[in-house]
Amino acid sequence: MNFEGLDPGLAEYAPAMHSALDPVLDAHLNPSLLQNVELDPEGVALEALPVQESVHIMEGVYSELHSVVAEVGVPVSVSHFDLHEEMLWVGSHGGHATSFFGPALERYSSFQVNGSDDIRQIQSLENGILFLTKNNLKYMARGGLIIFDYLLDENEDMHSLLLTDSSTLLVGGLQNHILEIDLNTVQETQKYAVETPGVTIMRQTNRFFFCGHTSGKVSLRDLRTFKVEHEFDAFSGSLSDFDVHGNLLAACGFSSRLTGLACDRFLKVYDLRMMRAITPLQVHVDPAFLRFIPTYTSRLAIISQSGQCQFCEPTGLANPADIFHVNPVGPLLMTFDVSASKQALAFGDSEGCVHLWTDSPEPSFNPYSRETEFALPCLVDSLPPLDWSQDLLPLSLIPVPLTTDTLLSDWPAANSAPAPRRAPPVDAEILRTMKKVGFIGYAPNPRTRLRNQIPYRLKESDSEFDSFSQVTESPVGREEEPHLHMVSKKYRKVTIKYSKLGLEDFDFKHYNKTLFAGLEPHIPNAYCNCMIQVLYFLEPVRCLIQNHLCQKEFCLACELGFLFHMLDLSRGDPCQGNNFLRAFRTIPEASALGLILADSDEASGKGNLARLIQRWNRFILTQLHQDMQELEVPQAYRGAGGSSFCSSGDSVIGQLFSCEMENCSLCRCGSETVRASSTLLFTLSYPDDKTGKNYDFAQVLKRSICLDQNTQAWCDTCEKYQPTIQTRNIRHLPDILVINCEVNSSKEADFWRMQAEVAFKMAVKKHSGEVSKNKEFALADWKELGSPEGVLVCPSIEELKNVWLPFSIRMKMTKNKGLDVCNWTDGDEMQWGPARAEEEHGVCVYDLMATVVHILDSRTGGSLVAHIKVGETYHQRKEGVTHQQWYLFNDFLIEPIDKHEAVQFDMNWKVPAILYYVKRNLNSRYNLNIKNPIEASVLLAEASLARKQRKTHTTFIPLMLNEMPQIGDLVGLDAEFVTLNEEEAELRSDGTKSTIKPSQMSVARITCVRGQGPNEGIPFIDDYISTQEQVVDYLTQYSGIKPGDLDAKISSKHLTTLKSTYLKLRFLIDIGVKFVGHGLQKDFRVINLMVPKDQVLDTVYLFHMPRKRMISLRFLAWYFLDLKIQGETHDSIEDARTALQLYRKYLELSKNGTEPESFHKVLKGLYEKGRKMDWKVPEPEGQTSPKNAAVFSSVLAL
Repeated sequence: MNFEGLDPGLAEYAPAMHSALDPVLDAHLNPSLLQNVELDPEGVALEALPVQESVHIMEGVYSELHSVVAEVGVPVSVSHFDLHEEMLWVGSHGGHATSFFGPALERYSSFQVNGSDDIRQIQSLENGILFLTKNNLKYMARGGLIIFDYLLDENEDMHSLLLTDSSTLLVGGLQNHILEIDLNTVQETQKYAVETPGVTIMRQTNRFFFCGHTSGKVSLRDLRTFKVEHEFDAFSGSLSDFDVHGNLLAACGFSSRLTGLACDRFLKVYDLRMMRAITPLQVHVDPAFLRFIPTYTSRLAIISQSGQCQFCEPTGLANPADIFHVNPVGPLLMTFDVSASKQALAFGDSEGCVHLWTDSPEPSFNPYSRETEFALPCLVDSLPPLDWSQDLLPLSLIPVPLTTDTLLSDWPAANSAPAPRRAPPVDAEILRTMKKVGFIGYAPNPRTRLRNQIPYRLKESDSEFDSFSQVTESPVGREEEPHLHMVSKKYRKVTIKYSKLGLEDFDFKHYNKTLFAGLEPHIPNAYCNCMIQVLYFLEPVRCLIQNHLCQKEFCLACELGFLFHMLDLSRGDPCQGNNFLRAFRTIPEASALGLILADSDEASGKGNLARLIQRWNRFILTQLHQDMQELEVPQAYRGAGGSSFCSSGDSVIGQLFSCEMENCSLCRCGSETVRASSTLLFTLSYPDDKTGKNYDFAQVLKRSICLDQNTQAWCDTCEKYQPTIQTRNIRHLPDILVINCEVNSSKEADFWRMQAEVAFKMAVKKHSGEVSKNKEFALADWKELGSPEGVLVCPSIEELKNVWLPFSIRMKMTKNKGLDVCNWTDGDEMQWGPARAEEEHGVCVYDLMATVVHILDSRTGGSLVAHIKVGETYHQRKEGVTHQQWYLFNDFLIEPIDKHEAVQFDMNWKVPAILYYVKRNLNSRYNLNIKNPIEASVLLAEASLARKQRKTHTTFIPLMLNEMPQIGDLVGLDAEFVTLNEEEAELRSDGTKSTIKPSQMSVARITCVRGQGPNEGIPFIDDYISTQEQVVDYLTQYSGIKPGDLDAKISSKHLTTLKSTYLKLRFLIDIGVKFVGHGLQKDFRVINLMVPKDQVLDTVYLFHMPRKRMISLRFLAWYFLDLKIQGETHDSIEDARTALQLYRKYLELSKNGTEPESFHKVLKGLYEKGRKMDWKVPEPEGQTSPKNAAVFSSVLAL
């Protein structure tokens, strides 16, 4: 807020003492306890303040819920609702910050930010709070610890800050520039000049930065260049406040009068679509603050400094009946803020009081707030005071820990000598890749350390387990990468090496000799590839997802079904999850949970992948469960609704994964609360035991399911938070048991390691038949135990190491609502009988189906792989055999493994993250038929998303019912693309270029033309694809796409969603048409389609000789068809039609493929002509595009 024109007495305010012991007014305290404390120099005592009684809050109407005092007599300068937790932050004119928890405004923390200047703005981040003072930016934890303290120039006078993304901040003030600060490096990265100085308020939308100036102007600036795009001259005096919502900007301020500045009772409202002012809004209060509160309507809240508040519509008339009054203790309101949920309003006045107004009795400040951490109570007994003025006071009264070891101070000086720190050895990777030129060696940077930073080892070897990031030095030497000496090669992170041809010459078969499809890892947020494979190889989930189809544009279940269909069609070739991850990035819950990684974090491995994939696991099950619960689907998409999977009550995801729970909460007052709930997965809770006691996995699992813990919870009887005993019992067992292992620290890792060692000793004892505990078995002795002459055939000793996880578990519901869990082996089954017969008595046997593990690698940040037990149905479809086999899935690397590898976890490099147990005979319980839900109606005419499209701009004619394609029909296809992320490459030491990460492309236009019939060559699909992601390069020269063509607000093209056009292409593929085009392999790859090879007729390969260059469409059209295409830009209709004509020419020249020798001579002549012309088409004298005369004339004729 701009304070010019406000009470001038506040400018000379001298801050008071703000010690932690200053008296604070709380609504629950007796005011007489503070009767001698003065609020202001005029002597208003606190007992004169009314004590707040319990207020009845009417739903939907804002009323005062609580009021507290932050600092007695010190004006509140700023208030801010925390965006991550249920907290309200308040800053004072004395530089003191105070936070209050929850709607009860319980004091959470209080600390000094600045000793002399007032706090001018507060911004909450995930890990702390940003405070802006006059020339200082301070980032502090919510408890008060300083994270960084950034001092600005002494001449700066900052007033506002704006967080543009998670790591970039804009800071503005009364000077003629705005600073851009990187929060990761805490450095100034940019300084933008401002033509009109005095930026006191900043806002941001998806189109502009908005800067409010002290002169009364509001400037609109470009998001990328920060240049002024437009400027509104709102007030002649000064600007007080403004806000932006949708297409409206509303501002309040002061106008110049003969006597000075006067508060203007007209709000200036501007339409951002037309960039002009609309009718000003006259209000009945003196506006000092305003905010949009968009709940049911886009209403405005206008606040005056005297405490009057009025709600009105920005384009309507203000009603005096909509005014309510805030009762400030001081004469003026100094600050105002609205919570993210729009359920709470906060006011701060000039006497240090904070007033909370809400529209419900139990409001929440944020839609998705995380839990707040509270300080643990001090458990140390109070010690008697010591008087240091007495010289004879014995120091033995000071408590010190007892020790029997020799103290360091007792070490004799003769036995110690200073030793210089030795320089660390050169990285073995540098020595291995070094090339010498003369006496100078050159090597690429292995990027294992930060720039100009060399860590020194204080120990000979690091600890075995240090936050899953350190690996000991390799004993192998220069030939082996030092950080991977203990990791098997198949478990290491795989990367794609790009050449000039991109992926065409990369040998994926070297990594995958099976017929199952891998997933490519270079896409952003592809860390979830392993979990996608796990879900795919769950047969009921695969069938259910492929039967699902809805009308939501970004539905994860639909996109996962499309991806599963690609995995079904693939014969060993890798697939991409482009469209699925694109939809995943648009889900707001995924962003709120921190599941969307930035490219830098993913490349450097900053994120904890184990925690990330476990959160992703919970998120995807919940999201699929919600998507499946939507029963209404549009008529065009009907088909999934007729599946036997659908039920009227719960989704099938709920039937497969959901487990009904009974939660009981017992307060110490004796009141007990029981409520029912359901969960889709369980998290392991480990016992706090360091004695080495043996725990079966089944015991830990039972402890985690039937949880029993003491915690603080709200008690309705006591009406406050009380220590309660919470127990959880299970009512119903799921068909698929999903477990998050939660091995996130060395404590849990040590527990797994210890239990594996105990299990190994017990297995050795069991198979050897000897009781001796101290005897060590040689390998020869162990092999004798497994010889055919023995009674038992024992597994090898290597198979028993690092194994604690059972392959099967047995669970049984008892009559008293209890649960029995035990490990289950093949011997137990022979003893007890088949598990299916026992199921009639409430017994369920679960078999391990998949494990997801985190591979630790300090250089690359680690990776995630999955061990999956692939069932008989998958082998039958892919290989024609019926058996089960364990496989390792490491992105596009797939390799069969022994089953013991799936449960072996060497905690030094292989850490378990997720377990999937499946009930036996699960497939027999569900209908596994897949009915294709895509019908022919998707090809019929549809409305465009573009608002400005006219029929005269139509470039295609939709198919009629009598034109529906049949199997074997020809369809000409071409697609155009735009760039979302530029290519990342590096220059090697020998001067060659190496592609690290290819550019990320997105389809922008898809065209399909008729390949036969009277309307041959006329397009029936010409869709421009709307995108919500930022486009880096439209590639107009090669794509013909211009800025604005993909924007629904200004585009004149036929604009559709990617999903809509994807369904059309999927229908054409499923019906069996043959696609004719030029370079279709790349087109289908970016569109994310898997097309059988016999349905693709690519002119790139039809007119190609082995070991020769590929020929462009433009040259082929000129040589064979005498057409000159692609003059200024590319046009997909022209390219698709030309490819069809070239295919007809191919059939003519090769006599329908019956005379390959004569066609070979034609190709030789083509290549000779190309070399002479340097593969360039001669420039035409007067070029006229063939499409103008042929395509559009045909469209108009139709």
